[in-house]
Amino acid sequence: MPQTSSSLCPGTQTLIVGGGIIGLSLAWELSTRGRRVVVIDAQGIGRGASWAGAGILPPTATCPQADDYENLRALSHRLHPLWAKRLRQSTGIDTGLRRCGGVYLARSPAEMATLTANQLWWQMQQIEYQQWTMSELAQREPSLGRPEDPIRGAWFLPDEYQLRNPRHLQALAAACQQQGVQLIEAAAMESLEIAGGAVEGVTTARGRITAEQVCICSGAWARLALEQLNIANGILPVRGQIVLYRCPQPPIHSVINEGHRYLVAREDGHLLAGSVEEEVGYHIHTTAEALAQIRGWAEQILPSLKQCPVEKCWAGLRPGSFDGLPYLGRVPGIDNLFLAAGHYRNGLHLSCATAVVLANEMLQLPNDIDLHPFRVGRG
Repeated sequence: MPQTSSSLCPGTQTLIVGGGIIGLSLAWELSTRGRRVVVIDAQGIGRGASWAGAGILPPTATCPQADDYENLRALSHRLHPLWAKRLRQSTGIDTGLRRCGGVYLARSPAEMATLTANQLWWQMQQIEYQQWTMSELAQREPSLGRPEDPIRGAWFLPDEYQLRNPRHLQALAAACQQQGVQLIEAAAMESLEIAGGAVEGVTTARGRITAEQVCICSGAWARLALEQLNIANGILPVRGQIVLYRCPQPPIHSVINEGHRYLVAREDGHLLAGSVEEEVGYHIHTTAEALAQIRGWAEQILPSLKQCPVEKCWAGLRPGSFDGLPYLGRVPGIDNLFLAAGHYRNGLHLSCATAVVLANEMLQLPNDIDLHPFRVGRG
């Protein structure tokens, strides 16, 4: 279990602020390279937006790209199966990673135009896809309904994965502790002590911690940490909401996508339906209006859900950025302070690669991916 007693953590080499998917991934990567790591979180380890997501891993380029963001996505997509295997071997926890494929639906003319245009992009990135006829869609996903606005087009991308976020976070936390990482809950960062262009200490709700390096990985809350230092940043909290159904058996075989909405079925019969994108500040609560929108769409696409009980609903804050790219790297003017935040809806997907490239950056090792587009303080 995570540590709950007060501790100054003497001998800490790397202090990570934020115990979500990015913070735990970086902690595990650094600890396997011999670093003494401490992770603090304002609430509980492995919660927040990391826990709240649906665990969708869309396919990525299978050949090198000129775009560093696409190369980062592709690296992470390749690493996920390797990490899942390592985590299961070391902790015994099955993260639920499986290659289920993703179906992309178009009902409106705009959606049809977007997905038709996406074919060129998929071809350029050498992403495998199939354009299905309506009869093929009915054969492959027979539970899908006939909505009032008919489905005009359907594409299947076989390299889409799904992952069970809570299990993955549980496995990462266990693997970190096996490596000697200290996980401290209820330890909100209160202030950074800066002197001579470096962090000299971090004051938390549990006490003061000193470390050779500090990395802020606190998702949407990273904005508040940087504002303490008068560092301009484009991190923006964007709320998402999810409805969890309990079905007698999985009603769909693949992830079903339409625009920013999705259906994800787990092997145990749970089905997640989402989502919305709401700029409402730091308000983490569900709303009747958004949940009704999600349920209305989900039950139109998959009519059998009308007979399935809703087990739970929840909300989470995604850490967006002004240009859609995460912030990865050293904070300008502070030699030993780093940032990894702003991954928006792709935190889980990008977590493995983020951990690898940022660990290289912190240890002054070369990276195959240029981090300049992700620099802190850009634009």
